[in-house]
Amino acid sequence: MRIYNRKSKKWSKKVVTEEHKTSQKSHSSLQQNLDYLTLELKHTDDLKVNHFNQGKSVLIYLESLVDQTKIQDKIYTPELLNQSHQISQLDNTRKTKDMNDVIFALLSGCAIYCHDGSEEMTIFTVTSSHNRDLREPDTEKILRGAHEGFIESVMVNINLIRKRIQHRDLTVKYFRTGNNTNTNLAVIYMDGIASQEAVKEIERRIKDISKDTIISPGYIEEMIEDNPLSPFPQMLNTERPDRATANIMEGRVAILSEGSSTCLILPVTFFSFYQSPDDYNSRWIAGTFLRMIRLMSFLIAIGLPAFYIAVVGFHFEVIPDKLVIPVKSAINNIAYPPIVEALVMVVIIELIREAGIRLPSPVGQTIGIVGGLVIGDAVVKAGLVSNLMVIVVALTAIASFVVPSIEMSTTLRLLTFPLILTASTLGFVGIVFGMLVLLIHLIRLHSLQTPYFAPLAPLNIKDIKDTFIRLPLFLMGTRPKGAQPQRKSTGGPSREWKKDEHTRE
Repeated sequence: MRIYNRKSKKWSKKVVTEEHKTSQKSHSSLQQNLDYLTLELKHTDDLKVNHFNQGKSVLIYLESLVDQTKIQDKIYTPELLNQSHQISQLDNTRKTKDMNDVIFALLSGCAIYCHDGSEEMTIFTVTSSHNRDLREPDTEKILRGAHEGFIESVMVNINLIRKRIQHRDLTVKYFRTGNNTNTNLAVIYMDGIASQEAVKEIERRIKDISKDTIISPGYIEEMIEDNPLSPFPQMLNTERPDRATANIMEGRVAILSEGSSTCLILPVTFFSFYQSPDDYNSRWIAGTFLRMIRLMSFLIAIGLPAFYIAVVGFHFEVIPDKLVIPVKSAINNIAYPPIVEALVMVVIIELIREAGIRLPSPVGQTIGIVGGLVIGDAVVKAGLVSNLMVIVVALTAIASFVVPSIEMSTTLRLLTFPLILTASTLGFVGIVFGMLVLLIHLIRLHSLQTPYFAPLAPLNIKDIKDTFIRLPLFLMGTRPKGAQPQRKSTGGPSREWKKDEHTRE
């Protein structure tokens, strides 16, 4: 297969994966088949070959991938009962004459039964699985609603989605990516609701991935997103089945990966990252209030340090008269300009946060609390940073953690630095210039050909019902245009019982 590289503007040959190698027909000689498999698997020590029927039949498997209990129940028991002639007729088996298919099955955790004099080989699914509990994700806690989370098994994750969407239109398509890792992907969408153009585009981009190593959805995200140079995430990452289900029902597409509990949702908009299941599990007034608090945190997280630096360094006159003396006394003995104060405190906050994540939970919490108190008090007493700067940076950090998405939270912390630099150079003019560049970037950005800043750019009044505010669910009769749905209506009229009551009266 040949693919076109946009950057080099050249066609390059795609490496053939394990699954798509040219077929190699098996031989009727059992020994030749064994020699071929042993050679192809590089004489690996975990390849086990068990002989039966005086060496005329063998069972081959990789002991590191199979479940020995399943082998005992499905294969060994019939063999020990002298029923080897019926072993290929057992349930959950399939036959093949393709040696590459056999190798791929072995690498997937299957066992192979073959008999001397026959080219057909029987494949048993005896894969070993080690799954953890379906506990709630630590990064997406909610107050009301389901407390389940995805795990590292694609099949279990699909089961969690199918339990919530029990409909024949729910479609799952499997893909293999990574020339060496052969990672199993599942693309999930609602046929008839999701845009067929979007689904085909996602499938095309996944098929064009030609990297040797694809381990997690993070690899996939960088390979298929529209603008990898943008600091803003163009796919929603979630570990919550209810959140993935809600987005699928709106017409979006979900991507699950074997070995990861993260689900990718696309296409998305900027406001998708500020939506939480709690918004819909609580009453709409509370949901609207929480949504507005989160959106306000965006401006606080990226703009508060820059605003403080601009006021102290350029526009002291905007401070109320009663606060001039306290502010002046707080910064009067600081030897460094405000930009140095801000950078020092932001870096310290990031160090404490990273240390709290990497250390074990009990130690990490202690480092976060004690480190913040001790270091904050020490730098103020040493005259390196003012009290006001500590307050500003602390509020900025808190505002960045309000976002329900880790990726967007990281983006906000990164955007703090360029705005600090522009504010220290030009004051309010620098902040306005920086915010203007940011706004232009958001308007130009796309997620799978969907405008990232929709429904504000382009303006769509109907979709504002679920952006800054969250109207009652019975008033949301259409799906958001940003999801590119085929079927816009969400169903029939709601609250018909209210009309019936008026009719009876």
